[in-house]
This record gives sequence, C-alpha cells and structure tokens, in this order.
Amino acid sequence: MKGLLGVKLGMSQVFDENGVVTPVTIIQAGPCYVTQIKTEETDGYTAVQLGFGEVKEKRLSKGEKGHLGLLAPDKKHPHRKQVNGVTAVRHLKEFRTKDISEYEVGQTLNVEQFEIGDKVDVSGRSKGRGFAGVVKRYGFAGGIKTHGQSDRWRAPGSIGATSGTGHVFKGKKMPGHMGSQRLTAQNLEVMRIDPERNLIAVKGSVPGAKGALVTIRQAAKG
Repeated sequence: MKGLLGVKLGMSQVFDENGVVTPVTIIQAGPCYVTQIKTEETDGYTAVQLGFGEVKEKRLSKGEKGHLGLLAPDKKHPHRKQVNGVTAVRHLKEFRTKDISEYEVGQTLNVEQFEIGDKVDVSGRSKGRGFAGVVKRYGFAGGIKTHGQSDRWRAPGSIGATSGTGHVFKGKKMPGHMGSQRLTAQNLEVMRIDPERNLIAVKGSVPGAKGALVTIRQAAKG
C-alpha cells in the first residue's frame, strides 16, 4: 500500500534537461501516523488508518483522544494503553491493503515511499461554485439572441415533452449546485520529491483549492 494524506499548496512548473516545461501541483504530504490497523478477524477486512495534521490535544473530543490512545489509564479504565508515537491529529483516513504485516500503530509514513516516475491517484473536494445555470455548469450555448428572445440567452431550453412522457427525465442537465464534489485525478506522474520538507510534485492539476486536504495513493489503473 502506498498512500498518504496531504495539503495542496498550489501549482508550479519544472524543467527537464531539454528545457521542456511541465506544470505540476505541489502537495505537502505527511508525515502521516498509523493510528489503527484493521484485520479480517476484528473488522472483516484489512486496512490501515492514517492520521494527518497535528492539532492541539485539547481540541479533540474525549472519544477522539481515546481512539488515538491519548487517554492515560485510570481506575475506571485500567485497560487503556498509552500508544507511543501517535500524536493528536486533525484528519483520519483509511487505506485498504492486503498486507498489514509491514505496519504497526505509531509508525510514521512520509513521501519517501514514492519515487520519481510513479503513477498516483489524487483525490480531493473540488471548489464550490454555488448555484449555477446550465451555461456555466454544463457549457450550454444558450438560446438565440434575436426574434425578441431577450430573456432566453442563458436558458436551458426545453426540458421535456408534454404528451407521451409527461415528466422530466431523471438526470436531465439543469441549473443547480456546482462544484464541491469529491473528484479523483488519475495516473498523475510523480515529478519531484523533497523528503526534508515532505513535499511531492505531481504532473498536472488536482482537485481542490489551495490548502485543501487531498489523498494520494498508488494508481489503481497504472
């Protein structure tokens, strides 16, 4: 399993030895901490849960502190065990994997698990555009600008027949909320890696605004 949580920092460009420029997205990926390991016996499947983004412990709920092993044993809860190496984290994300033998709770993962040339999938939530019409949302051409149709320039036109069907088909492209959806950019090439600053540069653009949380994982179709 190759996977990390990170924050999108923005876009830049890199040059190769021939002077060819390539647009890249810079992501601060990790360090991520293994907060839980799920097994077939206990959960019915195998997965590794990673935590990212350090936060002050007082900002976590008691349930979150207990899950991360930050609560010390007491008389009512003598079974609690302090987990070394896990800190208070803001985000938790689960990654499915068939082999969990290489991981243990408290382990730290960083960008060194990726190499230049690897193919990755980057998932994130796209920018929200609010309520939008069909011209902006789907690229409709709009109505004609003559014959008195001054109010039909950005209208969708007919949305269905009166007889026969008598209703609007499900999935019809109409005005509505645009953006703020979870999207995945697939098969992006890793162009640069900076382990000291936990930075990774991937070719092309990825969903989300600057500062948005993104998930990087090994390409499913690569």
